Amino acid sequence: MEGQETKKVMLSGIQPSGKLHLGNYLGPLQHWPRMIEDFDCYFFLADLHTITVRQEPADLRRQTLELLASYIACGLDPEKCTLFIQSHVHQHAELAWVLNCYTMFGELSRMTQFKDKAAKHAENVNAGLFTYPVLMASDILLYQPDYVPVGDDQKQHVELCRDVANRFNGVYGDVLRVPEPYIAKVGARIRSLNMPDTKMSKSIPEGCVYLLDRPEDIARKFKRAVTDSDTERCVRYDPERKPGVANLIQIYAAATGKTYEEVEQEFDGKGYGAFKPAVGEAVIETLRPIREETERLLKDKAYLESVYRAGAEKASYIAEKTLRKVYKKVGFVQR
Repeated sequence: MEGQETKKVMLSGIQPSGKLHLGNYLGPLQHWPRMIEDFDCYFFLADLHTITVRQEPADLRRQTLELLASYIACGLDPEKCTLFIQSHVHQHAELAWVLNCYTMFGELSRMTQFKDKAAKHAENVNAGLFTYPVLMASDILLYQPDYVPVGDDQKQHVELCRDVANRFNGVYGDVLRVPEPYIAKVGARIRSLNMPDTKMSKSIPEGCVYLLDRPEDIARKFKRAVTDSDTERCVRYDPERKPGVANLIQIYAAATGKTYEEVEQEFDGKGYGAFKPAVGEAVIETLRPIREETERLLKDKAYLESVYRAGAEKASYIAEKTLRKVYKKVGFVQR
């Protein structure tokens, strides 16, 4: 226990707005179970963030539990980290309001994700979409983390979080810990199976392999995977000339633990007809235990409820300590 108390704090949140796919798993997710051995980790399901875009309520509830079950199945042991649902910890929304008052309009208007999402959802450019980064700052700062994982699409938001924390501390003293960005191992950068010039994404379903896909569906997607138009139909890692083949080699290597050179040697002279089904089979076997464990957990609603309730209780205890400090500093009368 003493060693655990000295661990640095790490926090990450994920929106339950869709299914986890192979790119998520072979990218950062497979490294997270090792992170929980080195850090005191908080992982939350960011359901408050999802409603900046209209959601089907029943789907959101199902996806939240499905994502929680999938995380546990991928190795995020609730006994070793804190797993919780964002909306179950009211301090997130409360601190976000205070931090809204210490965030400048110009800062938010420069956020590239706001511009991108506003363009995609022109019929619903709401205030929540605009102030999303402030809620994200609240998510982070509540837990006084030492580090926050930084992906390419979130660098701007983490920089804003640090700016807001420094601004608040500049007025009231050392209240909020300013987290350092953590460049986590990202693993393989998986591309779409039918559009290898773009990353794997749920927005391109046919080129996307989901963690809960049935084996026959996974096999079918890999058999239809794009390779290349090169007359030399050999299995060789060449991202420039053969992006589709390079993507499949990367997937096969990540699923089997082999090097690119070993993959090339294994399929030397065999062609794509043998290679693509082999990649599909390797992925099926990699995802099989995750899918089976997720399905088992989803049938045990009582267990999942115990996990997210215990997680929210622990998270609320930590979050409340930060919120009380902030409320006292800005002059609110103690409850």
